[in-house]
Amino acid sequence: MRLKSLPPSFVPAIALLVILLLGLTLRFWHLDTKPLWLDEVLTALFTTGHSSANLPLNQFLPLSAIDSLFAYQPGLTCAQIAQTVATESVHPPLFFCLMYQWLGWLKPDAAHWIWAMRALPALLGAGAIAALYHLNRLAFSPAVGVMGAALMAVSPFAVYLSQEGRHYTLPMLLITLALAGLLQIQQDLLRFEDPRLRPEIWLGWTGLNLLSLYIHYFSILAIVAQIVTLLSWIYWQRLPMTRRKWGAIALSLTGIFLGYLPWLPTMLSHIRRPETDWLIPYNPDWLDRLAPLYQTLVGWTLMFIALPVERQPQPIVILSTVLTLAFVIWLGRQLYLGFRQLWSSGNPAVILLLGFTLCVITEFLAIAYILNKDITVVPRYNFVYYPGVCALAGACLAQSNLARSSPARSSPARSSLARSGLTRTGAIVLLAGLLSSLLVVNGGAFLKSYAPDRVAKNIAQPGLPIAIGVAYSSLQEVALGLSFALELQHLYPQPEDRVQIAFIDKTQGYQQVWKTLAKLRQPLPLPLNLWVVASPGMRSKDYPERLRIFDPEHPQRRAKISCAIDLEGYHRIGFPYQLFRCLPK
Repeated sequence: MRLKSLPPSFVPAIALLVILLLGLTLRFWHLDTKPLWLDEVLTALFTTGHSSANLPLNQFLPLSAIDSLFAYQPGLTCAQIAQTVATESVHPPLFFCLMYQWLGWLKPDAAHWIWAMRALPALLGAGAIAALYHLNRLAFSPAVGVMGAALMAVSPFAVYLSQEGRHYTLPMLLITLALAGLLQIQQDLLRFEDPRLRPEIWLGWTGLNLLSLYIHYFSILAIVAQIVTLLSWIYWQRLPMTRRKWGAIALSLTGIFLGYLPWLPTMLSHIRRPETDWLIPYNPDWLDRLAPLYQTLVGWTLMFIALPVERQPQPIVILSTVLTLAFVIWLGRQLYLGFRQLWSSGNPAVILLLGFTLCVITEFLAIAYILNKDITVVPRYNFVYYPGVCALAGACLAQSNLARSSPARSSPARSSLARSGLTRTGAIVLLAGLLSSLLVVNGGAFLKSYAPDRVAKNIAQPGLPIAIGVAYSSLQEVALGLSFALELQHLYPQPEDRVQIAFIDKTQGYQQVWKTLAKLRQPLPLPLNLWVVASPGMRSKDYPERLRIFDPEHPQRRAKISCAIDLEGYHRIGFPYQLFRCLPK
């Protein structure tokens, strides 16, 4: 069927269907091939019904025992999951309850549980594409809706979030829908001739924001931004407001507050927990003070293009950087030209979306500079305002496209493409996003934190037994060690007991760790490699020159195996890990 033969109303619908299929393909492509990292391991533990009480600590475990730590535990309630999450993490519970039900429905085996865990965020990420179309269709037109949806479908940032087994795509979906609700609230406030309000819109907006708070704490930033933007717009426009309208706003905000009141004490206790202290710069200097600004710019860039720069040879890094800068400069100009036309249209939705986006960015910078917790260092947190950026970028690009594709000088096919929002400048941006997303799904961009796959390759040595000691003082450090063990399973695919891992409590200091390590029973014969994973800041010279471990050949004797440090065997990717060689006398 040729484009010119389609009714105009069909073009956006067909374009959206193609976009959704593309978005789903990208999000499910190689979904389980990338390593599970620390945060995803925690998700897996909580959403399969486990807690720290189920973990075998201070003892050596074979790799063959790791899968049992992620086996689904049926029969738990959401209240039980919430209790575990409240005490052992700093997150709200709803996503973990939902994931627990999802895994119970899929019932994945040991070979497919990682895919199953990541599949839910991937589906929700695809749902966010449809929600973005809905948002831009309400704010602008179906053509702008298509352009916004296409941007999200191929965005390397959105694809990366969708392939994370974490709670980012669900709040992103809810925030997008909440913005759509906010636009309709704006329309209600602008209807002077008909003072009636649509209660389903106001209740829906309240419910969406309340749900998002039970999924991720950063949703409060989105809610505050929506409220500030709406009230600022009312004041700026000198909008005549009736008691009914003010009452509707007050009731909506009261509903959010009362609905969240049961979890509020838990949230306040989480704020005081030390798990977020890693966001505080260590001995910050003037460069650290500038970091939130350029990290914010990098975060915006990654929403559109992500070329390989992490752990790459220098020539590739230089080439990728030059290409990225050239693209960003070109894109910035295109967005500026499109935004000038968009602003001149006088559409009140532009003010609302722009105000929301700028308000959240301001909140991010305030947290970094006032609370001294630099959340801009973590690009994934940009999910809070990404819907606003994507909606505005789609509108700017579609505005430019439609202006260049006037009916007087365009063919019917080109006019149909213009109605879909997918022409010229937009096509270049989408192609850059698509190529970037292909890099993401194939492990060339947005690499996993702490590089579990790289650590596992450094540790593995075929034919030689390996003992790994992970010093921990928190569940996060246990999860880090488990991420290494899961990757070692890929390198030792057969049931393998020649690789043993132990999690050793270091709350009383490293001297106690060395003493505990010497007492733990381990079955490995000599010679063997002993790896010790420590906390950030531990240098090779901080490790002892020799460590002792249990001798399985003489279990009744007090004599231990002596292991000498290998000064060439020190590595650090966030957390340091040091090699000791244990040889027969």
